[in-house]
Amino acid sequence: MKIDFLNESFIRNPFPAYKQVREKDPVYRFLLPNGLYAWIVTRHEDAIAVFRDSRFITTPLHVMDITKPTGPIHKEIMSRNLLSVSPADHRRLRRLVQKAFTPRMVEKLRGRIVDIANELLDKVQHKEEMNLIEDYAFPLPIIVICEMLGVPFKDQDQFRKWSDTIMESVNNPQLAEQSEQVMSAFVDYLRGLIAEKRNHLQDDLISDLIRVEEDGDVLSEEEMYALVFVLIIAGHETTVNLIGNGMLALLEHSDQREKLQSQPELIHSAVEEMLRYDGPAEVSNIRWATEDVELQGKPVRKGDMLLISLASANRDKEAFEEPDMFDITRETNNHLAFGKGVHFCLGAPLARLEGEIAISTLLQRMPKLRLKKTDRDSLQWRPGMIIRGVKEIPLQF
Repeated sequence: MKIDFLNESFIRNPFPAYKQVREKDPVYRFLLPNGLYAWIVTRHEDAIAVFRDSRFITTPLHVMDITKPTGPIHKEIMSRNLLSVSPADHRRLRRLVQKAFTPRMVEKLRGRIVDIANELLDKVQHKEEMNLIEDYAFPLPIIVICEMLGVPFKDQDQFRKWSDTIMESVNNPQLAEQSEQVMSAFVDYLRGLIAEKRNHLQDDLISDLIRVEEDGDVLSEEEMYALVFVLIIAGHETTVNLIGNGMLALLEHSDQREKLQSQPELIHSAVEEMLRYDGPAEVSNIRWATEDVELQGKPVRKGDMLLISLASANRDKEAFEEPDMFDITRETNNHLAFGKGVHFCLGAPLARLEGEIAISTLLQRMPKLRLKKTDRDSLQWRPGMIIRGVKEIPLQF
């Protein structure tokens, strides 16, 4: 059995292949585009076990150096962000920033998110058609996170270009040089913005991070760059594709869409089902084995790379009844869309709230919404293994 995880047909619909892997070879070894081998964990139970196993870490520099295809700036950001630092640094960085992302603090943003959703729909209402990603799913979360951080409105569109290049370069060594240039521009921009904030502290998250001092600890300049990078790039990408994939699932399952429109109070369980059924992240961030470990009878050696397939684990029949069915009333939904354990997504409360408001507002404002292209195969999915989403979703209403 050989699976090409970067094949266009696989990216369009990976779930039949994942089912085959779960049943025949649940801890599967494959070759990455950079010439290195990695293991991918596909079962729900095994995924949770790896998430919680301290022998698998997200800090590559403690085991081996895989950053050769990238430049020094890319390497510095990737090695200092929340997704890849050592456990001790992770706890410290997370403690410094998590106050802004508690459910209580995020709930205070509800009114502003509703306003942004309506403002975006006002711009396209008269056209009777829209591109869901370009006109709505992309700008909504980028406006929210940029306003939280204190990034000027005029600069927000630039973050999309940076985000697209960086995310698509993850599985494409040919884009390494371009990605380094983008990362350099990103850091140059942040350097200027942070310097400006230091001179004129305001009511925003970057200013708060400059002010913060807990137990005599502060963020270094490099840690500040890396943290803002994760919040803007990773956090924003997640919400864009939660909205896009979630709406696509509703449009392809008219009975579930009608149920949600007639019972809008189901939006909470509906968003959780969207996260499970076709979530925004294909796999977890990379982990490395710190010692020899046996997984499902496979000899994972010290230094080996592991990926956890969130998409596969969320369709595991051992964890979910009728896993390939899209059911917005699903009661037992222990999905892994935001990970598990110490690296559980810091921005999950914000992503959930944005998804609920964006989808509810769209269905309320445009109840007759439909795909302009009825053939799913005509939609172009984003390349790579990290982010799962469609580049464009043309709609009529």
